[in-house]
Amino acid sequence: MKRTNLGLILAVLILACSPKSGEVITSSSSEKSLSNTPIETTLDLVNLDRDRVKVTINPGKISSDSILFRLPRVIQGTYDISDFGLFIDDFKAFNYDGEEIGFNIIDENSWMIDNSSGLDRFQYYVNDTFDIETSEVPTPFSPSGTNIDPTVFILNLHGFVGYFEGRENLEYTISVISDADLMSSSALPRIDQKWSVDSSQVTDTYLAERYFEVTDNPMMYGLLEIEDFMVGDIRIVLSVFSPNKVHSAADIRETVFDMMEAQKEYLGDMNSTSRYDIFLHLPTTEANQAQGFGALEHHTSTVVVLPEWLNEEALEESMIDVVSHEFFHIVTPLTVHSEDIHNFDYYAPTFSKHLWMYEGITEYFASHFQVYEGLQTQADFYQKMEGKIQYSLSMDDAMSFTEMSENVLDEPYSSNYINVYMKGALIGMCIDILMREESNGERSLLSLMKELSTKYGMEKPFEDDAFIEEITAMTYPSVGDFLQTHVVGNTPINYSTYFSKVGLTANQVVEPTSFFFLENEIQRAQTPFIDVNPATNEVFFVGELNSSLLDLGVQNGDIIKEMNGIEVNLQTIYARGLIPLSFSWTADTKISMTLERSGELITIDGVVGEPSMMRQKLRENLNATADQVQLRSYWLQK
Repeated sequence: MKRTNLGLILAVLILACSPKSGEVITSSSSEKSLSNTPIETTLDLVNLDRDRVKVTINPGKISSDSILFRLPRVIQGTYDISDFGLFIDDFKAFNYDGEEIGFNIIDENSWMIDNSSGLDRFQYYVNDTFDIETSEVPTPFSPSGTNIDPTVFILNLHGFVGYFEGRENLEYTISVISDADLMSSSALPRIDQKWSVDSSQVTDTYLAERYFEVTDNPMMYGLLEIEDFMVGDIRIVLSVFSPNKVHSAADIRETVFDMMEAQKEYLGDMNSTSRYDIFLHLPTTEANQAQGFGALEHHTSTVVVLPEWLNEEALEESMIDVVSHEFFHIVTPLTVHSEDIHNFDYYAPTFSKHLWMYEGITEYFASHFQVYEGLQTQADFYQKMEGKIQYSLSMDDAMSFTEMSENVLDEPYSSNYINVYMKGALIGMCIDILMREESNGERSLLSLMKELSTKYGMEKPFEDDAFIEEITAMTYPSVGDFLQTHVVGNTPINYSTYFSKVGLTANQVVEPTSFFFLENEIQRAQTPFIDVNPATNEVFFVGELNSSLLDLGVQNGDIIKEMNGIEVNLQTIYARGLIPLSFSWTADTKISMTLERSGELITIDGVVGEPSMMRQKLRENLNATADQVQLRSYWLQK
């Protein structure tokens, strides 16, 4: 998963909103008896009811007296509480005579149906998570959510289709009724297609072998543009919805082709899919159009949500950064993963200790492949790593990564989750350098992941608690020491040690910034001084601040309530263009801000000034030894 927020899109910087904490309600698996016939599920996209989709489920013959039906509380890849049951309305159950029968609502996500031996079917309506009208309802990350609109439907099926407790391995058939003029795309096998008598509607029926395949195969229906092409032996299906036709699938195709071709070259024979779907939704900046931007990975697809207002260059950069990250998830956790992921509990999950690998190494590969395959210069790569160091230092740099991973839903760990994309990637970088140094360039982090992929694979999880020791045995004592000290332990990494190995040196320099972002030469902005609380849409200052913000009296954590007469929240900062406008401010531009600090409102007035801050800049050491230069070559060149 990768997430991006507000002006950070301008930066093409991927951020993760903090997971929402919440009490886990434990449950035991029931052994309710269902027939061996597939669970028949129907989604009606034609007859919408107040922006809701009607879902009908026929579970087949049930031999027990009661059965527990659930929508996911948590889904894989989000490390967040979504409570998709909160978006369900008008739940009804019927017997074979068409009469309603009773049920009990256990909690937000669970319905117990009594007298289930007489149950014929049940139905409910699903609300749109992209269009949430009350702050009392949680805001699932958009790429994991549901968009219900006559022109475009984002069908993350975990938001529509539930499961029977203890029977997650039963087959499902999923029938989708839609208007005939809508295009559709899904990697899930379609087993039937039927047209209405007047050809105005079509019903597509898909087969999922178990509930995991339901959650792992999103669909997109709408007035789409679709590009279908081959990259080597992988079929790429790119589906794009841009409501105002600002962007098209044809425009993006070449960027995706070049990126995927480079990724295939980088991975070599480590390909795990013959088809990969990319679903790109580009909502407008109107209120309630999306709850966060970024992407969510699946085995053979990814759902991407980015704002339509991005210019062509920014969209291409975002697609490379976001989609490459999601595609590299085929390595981990989709192929190499622990029991927590393999036997995922959608209701009361336990979490693996190894987010440093699932998200951190994936993010490292998404950066490293670009320089290794010639899509990016070495100088650009250095700057990207500098940015990650800078941002990671605004987090708790002494927090154990394994401890944070295992407790990611709770504070203080959830607010440090974003560090999996920053320090997590830097952990991958250090291990990669160590592997290449120890083997004289013969082995690398990628070769280690290939070895782990061969040893385990999609259907064989590793033992979570023994994984660090296992990696140590497969590699070198130096790698084991690093993991115990900086991943299991809480000792901050001295990055200079690893840069020195490859003949790089870091100097402290004063560097100009913009008002809201620390800029660099590759990306319009690299490190943000602001973030958004997705639950409240509040914008607040975060991390190490620049000189202008400090001179104005801004403090880390201050919530921006108003700026220059503009109410500041997630929607207005888009719609009123405050972030883009800030790039045209001069040193004399007057600033007036109302901030909330510790529950009190304060007003700050002043001018923009010339914002700057001290930064570490990586340079190639002209006096590097031949061994250092050689190791750098092993690291960054094919």
